[in-house]
Amino acid sequence: MAMTTSTQSSSSEGGAAFRERLRTGFGLIGPRHPRHTLPVEQMSALSLPLGDDGVVAGVNAEGQPAVLGVNRPTPYDILLIGGLWTAQVLALRAAATGARVAVETGRPQAWMPMVHAMGGGQNGLAVYEVGRVPPQGASAGTPVLVVRDCGMRPPRGRVVSAPWQAVLTLLPYLSPVAPRLLRQARLVGVQRVSPDEAAEIGRVIGLPRPEIESLPTLQDGLTLWCTERDRQYVLTQATDAETGLLGVARRMD
Repeated sequence: MAMTTSTQSSSSEGGAAFRERLRTGFGLIGPRHPRHTLPVEQMSALSLPLGDDGVVAGVNAEGQPAVLGVNRPTPYDILLIGGLWTAQVLALRAAATGARVAVETGRPQAWMPMVHAMGGGQNGLAVYEVGRVPPQGASAGTPVLVVRDCGMRPPRGRVVSAPWQAVLTLLPYLSPVAPRLLRQARLVGVQRVSPDEAAEIGRVIGLPRPEIESLPTLQDGLTLWCTERDRQYVLTQATDAETGLLGVARRMD
């Protein structure tokens, strides 16, 4: 009997220790590996891409990847004042990350080659008429990017930004709705515009004079991306597959 009591006590203690390991996050005991350590003097050798996990928009002035974190647990509005080519590259790359892309457009013929290249809409990209985008059911497992390619005066969208559902609105140039969209957006991308447009954009989002003066001179494929606290020039460089499908970088369509 004494031996049985001792065994029960030992089993109880072992069970408590096991439950404690689970509670603290260690889980089941697996293979033993040495810890990965790095001397302090080698810390400077570590480097990470700029930005959040997400869509690689291109490279910055230092040649490092510039990443747009479009898949977020909070609503996220993006405004791109620029060309269709850049919006399509971003849509392709968003789909490649596993996001579903819903394109709301008044020129579906410009997007259908992408749909056909991606399997007829079965692989993450679908095109809808303006005002006809259905609810997307975005979630952490199936994030969504809605691309609004609705011309100079896009109507207010029926499908708006939401958790795990970002909205990218494309404006070819400034229009009367641009100031509202500029103030609403969490991220603004600006490609080559006229000096007057550059001055208006700078006034609305508070760009310094050097950035305002640079906007009319930007090369094709170069975008000034702006958040509330940061600005970065990013050059979008197409892959061979993207060039074969979309052609070379261009500001005008």
